[in-house]
Amino acid sequence: MSVARNIFLGREPTRGWGPLRVLDRERMSLEAGRLLSDLRLHISSVDQEARFCSGGEMQGVAIARAMYFKASLVILDEPTTALAITGVRTVLSFIRRLKEDRIACLFVTHNLHDVYEVADRFLLVKRGIVAANLPRDQVTVEDLVELQVAGAAS
Repeated sequence: MSVARNIFLGREPTRGWGPLRVLDRERMSLEAGRLLSDLRLHISSVDQEARFCSGGEMQGVAIARAMYFKASLVILDEPTTALAITGVRTVLSFIRRLKEDRIACLFVTHNLHDVYEVADRFLLVKRGIVAANLPRDQVTVEDLVELQVAGAAS
């Protein structure tokens, strides 16, 4: 499917009359283009197949969907895994944009260096039990790594 279709997946706008409705592809393309431009996401065309997007671009498409439909919470599970440095930077900039738009983001990761840049609070879970719940201003990334490693050894 195209990038535009991925953004509207399950909520595609339609046009027509009564039960005779068809997908409004023009509106999807225009809205998707506007969203991607707002996010400063440079995908060559909203009509290109999403499978040809990089990992960072795909995360951007998912975040564009959340922003368009005014999600109150976005859950990202290991969004920076297997991304190059530029992809990681792109995803972190998207998360900052979510924060600017006051959209809560739950960032699940093992890479504390990535999440430390954008997080307000850290919840460390060991074997399904909350081991630490710390605001960013009370902990350093080194403290978090130490807590994480201590959890792996216990």
